[in-house]
Amino acid sequence: MTKRALVLAGGGIAGIAWETGVLRGIADEAPDTARALLGAEILVGTSAGSTVAAQIGSGLGIEALYDRQLVTTSAEIDPGVSIETITGVFLAAMSDPDANVTKKTITEKLRRIGEIALSTPTVAEDVRRAVIEQRLPSHEWPDRDLRVTAIDTAKGELVTFDRSSGVSLVDAVAASCAVPGVWPPVTIGPRRFMDGGVGSTVNMGVAADCDAAVALVPSGRSSPSPFGSGAVAEVDGFAAPTFGIFADDEALAAFGPNPLDPACRVPSAEAGRAQGRRVAADVAGFFSGLQ
Repeated sequence: MTKRALVLAGGGIAGIAWETGVLRGIADEAPDTARALLGAEILVGTSAGSTVAAQIGSGLGIEALYDRQLVTTSAEIDPGVSIETITGVFLAAMSDPDANVTKKTITEKLRRIGEIALSTPTVAEDVRRAVIEQRLPSHEWPDRDLRVTAIDTAKGELVTFDRSSGVSLVDAVAASCAVPGVWPPVTIGPRRFMDGGVGSTVNMGVAADCDAAVALVPSGRSSPSPFGSGAVAEVDGFAAPTFGIFADDEALAAFGPNPLDPACRVPSAEAGRAQGRRVAADVAGFFSGLQ
């Protein structure tokens, strides 16, 4: 039996809406394919993708999950932070003011981003946690293989939470979605965690034990990456057969200038649904080729 993974990448509020929309659009055109995706043996969620993965794991159908993205009001908070501000956090972490210092490793850069995240004033942790609680139809880990990524701010290392980690699902998703410089790092025991997408928006390696994967990535194939070669190379170079769905031009336009702005939610969901309909036959073909 083929062990399949559905890998859901980071991309802000726009990413949550778009990924949900893509899955809804695939269900419109190819219901069996959508059932295979939603029933994947492994769910991997990073940042925005952790929300979508947890929502899928709740057992609520994709139609209802999509409808939740279209409501005119929500508990989402506008952080009032621009993409330029977030970019500044990454640039500050990657700069070496002393030319004689050896070039920083990725882990060192992630630790520096963690330091900035810890020192940046944001809303209180409990305020942000309440937003995550509202996003999730269920606050309990599902009885399936759901993997949620985050970064340890002190170590600069990727961690993966699952139902055996002893961490609540809400805290795991909150940690994975804690964008540095925007939202507070999440306290779990003596440690603090930030967004799982800081080092990689997709974290394909977390699904290394799968036989095939479909990855939903709410960014363009040409989008730059602060570390490594980016999501495209990670998806395309994955060891197992992989089908990557990246945001197309229509979706990118729907995201607008700030994917963290709650106002982008509805247009992003609708653009995702339209794209899902367009790619449904290709995804179905990918699955057929695995048999």
